[in-house]
Amino acid sequence: MNRKTLALPAVAGLLAPVLAACGASESAGGSGDAIVVGTTDRFTATKDAPAPLDPAYSYDVGTWNILRQTVQTLMIQPKGEGEPVPEAAQSCSFTDSGNERYACKLRSGLKFADGDAVTAEDVKFSIERARTIKADSGVFALLSTIDTIETQGDNEVIFHLKTADATFPFKLSTPVAGIVNPDDYEKGKLRDGFAVDGSGPYTLKAETDGDEMTKAVFTRNAHYKGTLKVNNDEVDMVSYKDADAMGTALQKGDVDLMTRTMSPEQIQKLSAGSVSGDIDMVELNGLEIRYLAFNTTAPKVKAKAVRQAMAQVVNRAELVSKVYGSQAEPLYSLVPATLIGHSNSFFNTYGDPNAGKAKTLLADADITTPVKLTLHYTTDHYGPATKLEFETLQKQLNDSGLFDVSIEGTPWESFVPAQHKGEYAVYGMGWFPDFPDADNFVAPFLDKDNVLKSAYANRDIITDLIPASRREADRLSAAKSLTEIQDIVAEDVPILPLWQGKQYVAANNDITGTAYALNSSATLQLWELGRGVSN
Repeated sequence: MNRKTLALPAVAGLLAPVLAACGASESAGGSGDAIVVGTTDRFTATKDAPAPLDPAYSYDVGTWNILRQTVQTLMIQPKGEGEPVPEAAQSCSFTDSGNERYACKLRSGLKFADGDAVTAEDVKFSIERARTIKADSGVFALLSTIDTIETQGDNEVIFHLKTADATFPFKLSTPVAGIVNPDDYEKGKLRDGFAVDGSGPYTLKAETDGDEMTKAVFTRNAHYKGTLKVNNDEVDMVSYKDADAMGTALQKGDVDLMTRTMSPEQIQKLSAGSVSGDIDMVELNGLEIRYLAFNTTAPKVKAKAVRQAMAQVVNRAELVSKVYGSQAEPLYSLVPATLIGHSNSFFNTYGDPNAGKAKTLLADADITTPVKLTLHYTTDHYGPATKLEFETLQKQLNDSGLFDVSIEGTPWESFVPAQHKGEYAVYGMGWFPDFPDADNFVAPFLDKDNVLKSAYANRDIITDLIPASRREADRLSAAKSLTEIQDIVAEDVPILPLWQGKQYVAANNDITGTAYALNSSATLQLWELGRGVSN
């Protein structure tokens, strides 16, 4: 077995004021049978979330990885990382010095998978639809800086922004800005079920069992026109109940590749070559983070001193070492260490874990100890190690003598509605970025209409610091505002960052393109995969 470790270029900055047009699209027919990809992601249409694959609703890495194969966006992140480039657009650029007017011209000959022409009005319809529906997933907030959208003819779309937003081109690369056909999607209503129709590199056929999609069949879209070279004719994505079942399927040859979500033990064995000589393990850069979030109105954690004491006690290094080993690193800010604008604000504020300092914080606030809390986590969304992670956190907090902590796990489909309703005082979440910029690690949690539906609101962050950071096209110049945001978060602790992780792909060694199967934002790029000669 070969282990391949790839360190793709770090993201050095954001978009320059003008984007050059990309070249013509490429497509290539694949050879051989369909490539089968295993995942532990579950795709369920429930009463609370009946439209999991509607671009106006979808807002998690699993469903976005379905949409990115099927629904085309004006912009796209290139496979080698870096600034977004035109995709459905031929060219896009800011057309004013204040970065408040953004114009895109569509490629000629764009068509939906059913053969209908894609027009500027379709782009406007799709994006305004997401903004109008305002789904409770909160994904519409990515489009919050848009004021109005106008079209000029059939191929030009102009976005007028409320305020300067240097990150806007990145936002146009996300599925919420995906282009859909008005014939298939109602303007003011979500599309229930698992049907997806777009102009992306693949079409989707969903195989279901009751209210769950068990298999997604991606077939190359003959009408696709964009920047991507499609190296196969079909990819089948199969959902498995857990990492062990997925790993067994890979060893048996039932799947060709697996990624989300392997267990730490699987990764260690595959990396050491102790599973099969026909399987390659690829390690990739990643921007995934994990954190504890607080309902700051809940009686148990309403006092800031309680949250600060938890920040003072949690031992990230021990947590990572015990649960994830070399597959993760301690994180002392919402912003990962590899992005411009990162600051170790929590370490600067609290230093090393210290129960004595935590005791003083609680005593000064007249908090009676031990503080009784329940930490909530999801059992089936972030991988099999989540339970051990929360058991470790529980032990750390209880061993301090300052807390009496219990833990409770809940399936994702029930966990999210309960969290949105404010039923949890403290709960664990993960974040896979929408795009690789520090803004996407602060605004989704701290701005208006935040994804956590958090009651925490800091006026300086919302009205001054986030807008100030977005005015800076040179992201190095945004570091001052971003650092101030991170320092405020470390002081108030509405969120407690824990760790950031790497990404892994395991595949049969006749599968090519695995080096680009994922980008740093955990985007699955199925078009990169092909079949070649075994090493």
